[in-house]
Amino acid sequence: MSETIPQQFWQGVEQFNLGQFYDCHDTLEALWIEASEPEKSFYQGVLQIAVALYHLGNRNWRGAVILLGEGSNRLRRYPSSYSGIDVDKLLDQSTTLLKTLQQTGSEKITTSEIDVNQALPRIVLTNDE
Repeated sequence: MSETIPQQFWQGVEQFNLGQFYDCHDTLEALWIEASEPEKSFYQGVLQIAVALYHLGNRNWRGAVILLGEGSNRLRRYPSSYSGIDVDKLLDQSTTLLKTLQQTGSEKITTSEIDVNQALPRIVLTNDE
């Protein structure tokens, strides 16, 4: 892990937590393109979850389910705390939302029968890096 986390990353975290998922994707994608491993896959996992939530906000069940799964699988490679982020908490929240979406099905999303904002994942910071 790099000793210094770029300011852009923290901007992306703030955008994620404010529900600005499209902006978060743009911010983290710029980092992801330039990064090397292991940060590259970490940024990609977070931005895939952000894009999943963007899709969910647009009632795109399929896009949300696919990207929640891909982003979660990518982040499972990292320790519980990575780059100051509580990875376990983000994974738990993302997995819970994914299971809810899978059980609910696309029909309920497209007809707005569930509250998609009720259990949106948030990025929680840790005290250690």
